[in-house]
Amino acid sequence: MKKTTMMMTMLSVMLAFSTAGCNSVSTDVSTSIAEEQAETNSGADTSADTAENSSTRETITFNINPDNTNSETASSSEETSGTAVTTAYIENGNSMIETADLFSSRDLEQSADLTDAQYLTVSDNDTINITSAGIYVISGTAQECTIRIEAGEEDKVQLVLDGVNITNTDFPAIYVISADKVFITTTSTENTLTVSGTFRADGDTNTDAVIYSKEDLVLNGTGTLNITSASGNGITSKDDMKFTGGTYTVNAGKDAIEANDSISVCGGTFTLNANKDGMHCENDESEGFIYIADGTFTINSASDGIQATSVLQIDGGIFNIKSAEGLEATCIQINGGTIYIEASDDGINAANKSSAYSVTVEFNGGDTTIIMGQGDTDAVDANGSIYVNGGTIDITAPTSSFDYDMSAEYNGGTIIINGEQVSEIPQSMMGGGFGGGNFGGGFGGNHGGRGGFGNRT
Repeated sequence: MKKTTMMMTMLSVMLAFSTAGCNSVSTDVSTSIAEEQAETNSGADTSADTAENSSTRETITFNINPDNTNSETASSSEETSGTAVTTAYIENGNSMIETADLFSSRDLEQSADLTDAQYLTVSDNDTINITSAGIYVISGTAQECTIRIEAGEEDKVQLVLDGVNITNTDFPAIYVISADKVFITTTSTENTLTVSGTFRADGDTNTDAVIYSKEDLVLNGTGTLNITSASGNGITSKDDMKFTGGTYTVNAGKDAIEANDSISVCGGTFTLNANKDGMHCENDESEGFIYIADGTFTINSASDGIQATSVLQIDGGIFNIKSAEGLEATCIQINGGTIYIEASDDGINAANKSSAYSVTVEFNGGDTTIIMGQGDTDAVDANGSIYVNGGTIDITAPTSSFDYDMSAEYNGGTIIINGEQVSEIPQSMMGGGFGGGNFGGGFGGNHGGRGGFGNRT
């Protein structure tokens, strides 16, 4: 396969990597970082209007008073800083994902300014409707309760979970229909959201998660959020999803965390147990990426540990993954982090899921350990090419260590296969490459090429 030019903008000046992840900030000197427009909705006072009543469910609507002009604090601080998450692989400027303005300053804040916040308590058989920008502190215990957000397209809504326990039978505990962006921030408390049965539709919308959002979703904070979804996903966003802090335990009948366009993580502690994927990104074109700069991940999943459709880029973090396949995407780039994978199918799998990118696995840094099960299994499998430019790869594989359809380049780093350090990538074969100590015919470090993706589609 020819390595043709990628259709994604590369960073022109790369940034120095820090294991602090999103707490380390820098600025790309050649690219001005776009500022997010601060919300301008007026009003800081909130009134509660009973909009609907029924025998089973009371609906309460909260609106910000439009006559109060001091409202900026009510919807939290401006998202205007040039905060940047740094990129690990700086030698050749090969970051797959441009990270300079991926997280705004408000995304990175782990607490909210509660000066003008509204304090709400959940109760049984209630729907709390939020229709305007603002900060809402939620507490209490309830059954059959939904926090429903249907705000304006420029409204930023922040939910501060301060000791919330909601158990529903068939509908999301948090349901975002419209907003510019929704923040879910945990205080230093424990919060639990559960849906115990099969999700029901809302008109044409097939809700499928305990937290279900049609808009951008940011999760952060200093507390714990426990999510149980008996038959669906834990958290779903039909747009972009970001995590910058907090502790999350998700037990899901399907995917633990699912987004359509992207998932970006630069902090947090995650325990994900899923009957499908631990993290899954759906979009099948140039979006559909997952970017991880930092965080601690314990993932037990029946299918993939982490699956992106287009690009999966890992710059840092600690990963303990037990699954059928550990990491899967069209392009997988590992620049840093400590990654441990136990897999029963492929440890790392690059498959043709998006036409926007070449099918590739690239190692530039980090420590990756892969333990493979018996049978027709591959530790690193690419339906395209494999590049090892740096880092340490330690593979235990009874059948196949590396399997690739196109080519492999070993340009740097350390490869250990079944306890033996090798100087070349084993030759791939149909049905699995040579595993163990069989290394004849491999592409060695003098194979040529400069490493990295080179020219990409």
